[in-house]
Amino acid sequence: MPQDSAGPVAPEGAPLALTMGEPAGIGGDIALAAWRARDALGLPPFLMLDDAARLEALADRLGLRVPVARITDPAEASACFAQALPVMDRPLPAPVLPGRPDPATGGAVRDRIAEAVALTRAGQTGGIVTNPINKDVMQASGFRFPGHTEYLADLAGGATDAVMMLACPALRVVPVTIHLRIRDIPAALTTDAIVHAGRITARALTRDFGVAHPRLAVAALNPHAGERGRMGDEESRIIQPAVEILRADGIAVTDPLPADTLFHPDARARSDAVLCMYHDQALIPLKTIDFSGGVNVTLGLPFIRTSPDHGTAFDLAGTGAASPDSLIAALRMAAEMAAHRRRGPLEGDAAP
Repeated sequence: MPQDSAGPVAPEGAPLALTMGEPAGIGGDIALAAWRARDALGLPPFLMLDDAARLEALADRLGLRVPVARITDPAEASACFAQALPVMDRPLPAPVLPGRPDPATGGAVRDRIAEAVALTRAGQTGGIVTNPINKDVMQASGFRFPGHTEYLADLAGGATDAVMMLACPALRVVPVTIHLRIRDIPAALTTDAIVHAGRITARALTRDFGVAHPRLAVAALNPHAGERGRMGDEESRIIQPAVEILRADGIAVTDPLPADTLFHPDARARSDAVLCMYHDQALIPLKTIDFSGGVNVTLGLPFIRTSPDHGTAFDLAGTGAASPDSLIAALRMAAEMAAHRRRGPLEGDAAP
């Protein structure tokens, strides 16, 4: 089995591990819909870590013909995927109604994420695709992490390298700061944080996306890139020093550029990813360009992890109205990333 610095790499044909997510949300709905689209869209095989009876009941509720195959080993998944949805059956401790979350299930949701990580780190599954969780429900159950990313980093041994990327075919964006109030962003933005995000992004573009010589664009924080200090000095004081450090590493990176000129088609063609200074600066263009096809990718972990770029949508759960497009995109992207890792390092693929 091929090896790299991330640990065992699953062999070609290994299934992806799809977690249950919040069971009262749309995770089950979109998983069932994705499996039904497997042939038409040529989806990679995946298995679910979930309550098999819950999925069968949900399929009946939605009027979907989705046979469920209870499996005990990930190696069984690929063989049965064409005929049935492979499920490693993990019964929930309490019944679940769509749209009505119960903190009693929070421990099971957490444990399925941990199990998916263990399977993938052992080389039994090719990567992890996580269905959405609800942070309020999870924390009411005793979950001590802000969200998926921090928990996954903890499962990876407390890695500090985790960086969030949002991606679609037309754009990849990486927010340097994430869930902060706008007024708190200038104080939280540091040269070190930008350098860290840039290094991890460049490394991942090469190893996981097949980009031999990554090109990073850097968004300014202030309008017009600060207008030489008239609208703010973060560009010269914080961002430009980070750019110089990244260039010294051999990474192709722009000076801080006005964000309002970074996302039109010609600008997007000049970079492989954009480092953004805050959450909405990254997510607004991504969701405007491809609202249904965006994927959340965690970079810098010793395993592949993608997720749909949306939440639990309790109002749509159990109705059949939820679109599986983002989950389908996340499954495809995880499979593509796994294929790049199996092919091994590209020219210049060295840890920064």
